[in-house]
Amino acid sequence: MTKLELKNHQVWRDLSEILETLDANALVKQHLELSDYKICGYWDEQNKYYETITLPRTLKAKLVSSSIGVTHKERFLQLKFFLIDSAVDGTQRASKNAQNLGELVLIYNENLEFIDENWLLDIDSSMLEIKL
Repeated sequence: MTKLELKNHQVWRDLSEILETLDANALVKQHLELSDYKICGYWDEQNKYYETITLPRTLKAKLVSSSIGVTHKERFLQLKFFLIDSAVDGTQRASKNAQNLGELVLIYNENLEFIDENWLLDIDSSMLEIKL
């Protein structure tokens, strides 16, 4: 039997190199702008449908995890972000009341072309504009 040790495998060095050169914040910002900060057709965890959810323009995304995936036919990059409302007060300082609005997972193919998204939102947040 062949022993395979992944902790020093080239795949981790490759992922580290990709993440060092990739501007994840630019990717998520572009994604939000292309959708005009709107999510259409959202189903929550209780299987309730929302026609449109509009996110605040003050939204900031923080990259919290990244991974690569491999299937028999494809390779992909998955980026997970926390979505935080960073409304500013009159002095342009981040508000102490900044709220975590949820999570966004973006998936790209090996050519960094968008494949899919997965949203997990705090529907009870007053910062979201919801249309049932």
